[in-house]
Amino acid sequence: MAQAMAAVQQLMASAGDGPVNWQLAHDVARQAAVADGDPTPSSAEEREVSEALRLADLWLDPVTDLTSAAAAGRAWSRSEWVEATLPTWKRLAEPVAAHVADAVASAMSEQVPEEARGMVAGASSVMRSIGGTVFGAQLGQAVGGLSREVVSATDVGIPLVAGSTTALLPTGVAAFADGLGVPAGEVRLFLAAREAAHARLFAGVPWLRGHLLGTVEAYARGITLDTSRIEEAVRSIDPSDPTALQEALGSGMLEPEKTPAQQAALERLETALALVEGWVDHVVDLATRSTLPSSAALREAVRRRRAVGGPAEHVMAGLVGLELRPRRLREASRLWEAVEAARGSDGRDAVWAHPDLLPTAADLDDPDGFATRRSDAEAASADVDAALEALLRGEEARDDDPRPEETRDDEPGGPAR
Repeated sequence: MAQAMAAVQQLMASAGDGPVNWQLAHDVARQAAVADGDPTPSSAEEREVSEALRLADLWLDPVTDLTSAAAAGRAWSRSEWVEATLPTWKRLAEPVAAHVADAVASAMSEQVPEEARGMVAGASSVMRSIGGTVFGAQLGQAVGGLSREVVSATDVGIPLVAGSTTALLPTGVAAFADGLGVPAGEVRLFLAAREAAHARLFAGVPWLRGHLLGTVEAYARGITLDTSRIEEAVRSIDPSDPTALQEALGSGMLEPEKTPAQQAALERLETALALVEGWVDHVVDLATRSTLPSSAALREAVRRRRAVGGPAEHVMAGLVGLELRPRRLREASRLWEAVEAARGSDGRDAVWAHPDLLPTAADLDDPDGFATRRSDAEAASADVDAALEALLRGEEARDDDPRPEETRDDEPGGPAR
């Protein structure tokens, strides 16, 4: 018991003032990343990854006009992936942690008589500290576990790394290739093509990263908690016992609820993720079908891997109730194929010009009809623009007519009105 209490006191001493103990999250993530070994990529692996990313990027040139991200390819260890992505996880998770801490503190203050609230205020502070510690430990464990599953910098669907960095994790690539019966070099090139395609999309569509992360942040800010469960848990524990508080926080009492607004936000995010993954799936297929003999098999293997939830689903679902699953990857890929067939690759990539132009979930229900509906809408818009332009030209002509007003009044049809 003395050792357990000492461990709790040590955790609280390093908790800090924020809703999450980020130092603990960092340390736990690094420990989880190296739990099964985390060899630094060798010079040979770095060369193989760099060459694969460079070649894959060249394969993409004929199939998309989105320019290359022009970034040097990197071979990362799991620890390097943790270091590179943790700032974005912090951006996504901190609003949720702050909301949880406020809800718990409010529930505690409401459960005691007014004359005792001064004493409970101190307990609330302890609760916040332990809550930040527990949340940091959970997040660190999840991110560290994720580092053992991913194969690249963009493997989770959302852009976790700012800038145009492209990277593969040799250990992750080897784990993905295990059991496929495909030469390791082909697997590396196929995954490099996906990484390069993601990088092109995020670099060529500047608003896309902010749009995806902003959607996740909006979802997190709107999370609601079952306050009755929190109040019941608070009534049943001793606020002066740090161990009891820690156990309560880890018991699932803070599991978020999904409101109708949250469900709508989740649908928007799932649609956006499906569109990103569908575009990557489509252009990589175009780029590799004639260059990699096993392209079709690798494409299907990636699709199955993403269909079961992807490497980030359990992380975000456990922490904020958010699943980053591109559930409609196949429909999205079919949609981009249909758009290209109707409008060419330029017209396909032009859909990314503005977020308002993106297909909706309803469009994924009818991928083949999206191109037709878009053409009809553009034709109608062009007709309106032409009518306005003609109207403006007519008004300008009348305003610029040098003839006197009385001369124009004598024209057939009566006076000018």
